Amino acid sequence: MGRNYWLDLFTGKTWEEFKKNGAKVSGFRPTRRRRAQDIKPGDYLLCYLTGLSRFIGVLEVKSACYEDDTPIFEDAVFPIRFNVGLLYELTPATAVPVETLKENLSLFKGLSSPHAWTGFFRGSPARFNPADGEIIVEAIKEAMSHPVTRAYDQPKYWRRPRKFESKKIGVVTIPQEEKEPAEEAEVPVSEIEESSHAEMQWLLLKLGSDVGLDVWVARNDRNRSFNGVLFSSLKNLRTELPRQFDEATNRTIELIDVLWLQGDAIVVAFEVEHTSAIYSGLLRMADLIAMQPNIKINLYLVAPDDRFEKVFSEINRPTFSRLKPPLPKICRFIPYSGLKSEIEKVGHRIKYMKPEFIEAIAVSCEPDEA
Repeated sequence: MGRNYWLDLFTGKTWEEFKKNGAKVSGFRPTRRRRAQDIKPGDYLLCYLTGLSRFIGVLEVKSACYEDDTPIFEDAVFPIRFNVGLLYELTPATAVPVETLKENLSLFKGLSSPHAWTGFFRGSPARFNPADGEIIVEAIKEAMSHPVTRAYDQPKYWRRPRKFESKKIGVVTIPQEEKEPAEEAEVPVSEIEESSHAEMQWLLLKLGSDVGLDVWVARNDRNRSFNGVLFSSLKNLRTELPRQFDEATNRTIELIDVLWLQGDAIVVAFEVEHTSAIYSGLLRMADLIAMQPNIKINLYLVAPDDRFEKVFSEINRPTFSRLKPPLPKICRFIPYSGLKSEIEKVGHRIKYMKPEFIEAIAVSCEPDEA
């Protein structure tokens, strides 16, 4: 097998700390453990500055994944680690802006919105298309040989790992307001939105069934269909849920868009949000966490690619971020395009896949980034 190329996110501050500590160890968050285990010695980590949207270096992986809590960075631990070697390095001024490569990278092709590409850069590690990885490495090498100096924002470079910004009044946090029509909640959902919502539910139901799990669709959606096929006709669709929870919890769980079950255990929950408000799915998940704080379910919010910024903003409101555990920590974002392309890519091999493969296409909603 050939070399794989992976995204490795840094702020300018964490990049400088990485170099100060010898440029020999790079790390990721615990939530990225499963994805990091796919990284092998010989792979390249492509270092990307989140504040400047520029590629600043290339690391070669020198070890298998391991865990270590020894402090390397001031603001976070990043304990999922690799020994690395620094192959190529630029300065902040000569680093390669990602948008200068947009004509060549597949990341910029077939976008649902002009900014949909930014979702890929929300969490690391993330695997690049091999051709994209090679293009980025060559661009970095070219920039070393023929540097182009560009001005950059010093405060953005030296910022700490990003935190959700809000306005504070005393001890109450008021999120930044978003201008949306006051009557939005009263507008009926369009046929296009209904169709998209049903399509995503169908794909998730069939996906869960194909990997050998039982599946559940929200009780009020049981009679829906997609492309003329009733949800109720799907193999492995449950008609009743296990009753290990109290009545209030069960009422909440029954309305979650899609559940995957293994025996009597609910292992994955999906909420599909096509409309701009986003709230309903997040509120159901928040209710579930508030009522059952020790529940062990992987939570995902599935929405159009261009809704990530909205999802990120809403899930990090104090209502959700102050739950125990915080909703942004345990709920991740799956873009429509990522779900569709992964299903197409896996094809007939789906029956051999483990349910955990869904994690590979999910984007972290945690507000801190490396």
